[in-house]
Order: sequence, then structure tokens, then C-alpha cells
Amino acid sequence: MKYLVTGATGGFGGYALDFLKESVATADIYALVRSEEKGAALKEAGLNIRIGDYADMESMKQALEGIDRLLFVSGAPGNRQEEHANVVEAAKEAGVAYIAYTSFAGADKATSPLAADHIFTERLIEKSGIAHTFLRNNWYLENEMPISGAALSNGKFVYAAENGKTGWALKREYAEVAAKALAGTEYPAILELSGKPVSYDVLAEALKKAIGKDFEVVRSDDQGFIDNLVGSGMPQPVAEMFLSFQYDIKNDQLDVVSDDFEKALGRPLVSLEAGLKELLA
Repeated sequence: MKYLVTGATGGFGGYALDFLKESVATADIYALVRSEEKGAALKEAGLNIRIGDYADMESMKQALEGIDRLLFVSGAPGNRQEEHANVVEAAKEAGVAYIAYTSFAGADKATSPLAADHIFTERLIEKSGIAHTFLRNNWYLENEMPISGAALSNGKFVYAAENGKTGWALKREYAEVAAKALAGTEYPAILELSGKPVSYDVLAEALKKAIGKDFEVVRSDDQGFIDNLVGSGMPQPVAEMFLSFQYDIKNDQLDVVSDDFEKALGRPLVSLEAGLKELLA
């Protein structure tokens, strides 16, 4: 059995590879990278390297040749539907038997602009006839480091999502479930991987406990939110992208209640306080 992890040089893919090595032989693990240079460290670690780019169908066909099980980490927004279609078509032609795909929380009901590409990809995979698990990942706690970092530097935890709730968890926890799915754990076709949805006020209190310091919690308007991030060193376009995430949260796109995550892990998720301590260590 041969296993391939895409996005292998990214944070999620890196965690998934580490967990996968605990379950299957390293000789059977393949990592998708965009160039020999980018894959050098993985190669030194004893992993097999495949060169490929989602935008290049022929490279994906070659990369997936002989692969039985695929962890398909979703690409960056932009031309994602065309790129994802290349991956699914290449997987079908290569005879891949199983795909674990990182999707979006509550994708089939979501109205977030972020969800459209994931719904499209889920449908492609279903039509392909390839056995699959859709890993509907909620939101990484790591995504809140800019807001948390600003609170540590200027004493203000600023958010614009009002009372919206999010099912935060650590990226490594999501990646562990992905690795287990890839290794062959029997999971349903859809896993709603969400922590307990809570508000930013709850997250702020967890941060206070994690660092042992008090700070001001500010429910802001859009401009105040952007200004706080830009003032902390974030480029304006990135701050505007983070504001769009705040809108998703405000509009309950990540308020997904499910016990799939802890069932899939076989243990409770790390608490917000402990997770923040880990990220800030």
C-alpha cells in the first residue's frame, strides 16, 4: 500500500506526515512537493518525493502513479476549482483507491465564499466513484495568532465577529485525524471536525489564563479591527482578508456542533487555554 500526502511542506501536511509515520512504513509514504529543492528535507528524512503541481494535470498524473491512498490537502484560493479538478481526474486515472480531502465546516450548508470551492471538490470526488472521507475542518487555533499577538503587544484583543462562535482546535489535531484516515481507519464519508463552538470573548478569557495577564477585550467595527492588525505589523490586504473571516464567524459559518472530532481522535481535544500556551511557547 502506498500513501501520498499533498501540501507536504506546509504545516498541516507536515503534521500529517509525522503522524502517518507512526502507523505505516516510511518506505510506503510519498510526499508531494513542487520541486526537488522544496522536498530536500523530506527526502533526507527518508520519505519518497513526488513532484507535482495542482495546476499541471500531467504532473499530477505522474505524481499519483502507483498511489493507493491520497491525503488531498486543499489548495490556496484563486484558481482552486480548476486545480482541484486536475487532482481528482489524475487520481481517477491513476487508480487511487481512497481520498481523504480537507474540506470546510458544514460545507453542504455553508454560504461562506470559502465554502464554494470545497462543495465543488466534494461533488467531484463523489462523482469519481473513489472511496473517500471529507474532513470538514472547522478553524485552526493558529489562525487567531495575529489577534492574540496584538493583544500581547498592545494590550488590546480586538475582534469584529460579534457573538459568532467558532469550533477552534489545533492544526496538529486536525492533521492527526487526516493521517488516521489515510492510514486506513474506518471513518464515515463525512467527518465534521469541530471543537465546541465558542465566542471570541471565551477565547480571550482562555488567552488571559494562558499568559497569566489581563488585557482589554474590544468588540470592534470593521475599521477598528483592520487598524489594530495593521498597527501590529500586518499588511493591509492581509488584514482585510482576516476581516472576511470575521464576517464568516459573525454569520455562524463555523458554529458547527459535532462530536465527530473527539470520536475520531479517541480522546478529548486540547483545551483552548492549553492550545494557546502551546502556540505561544
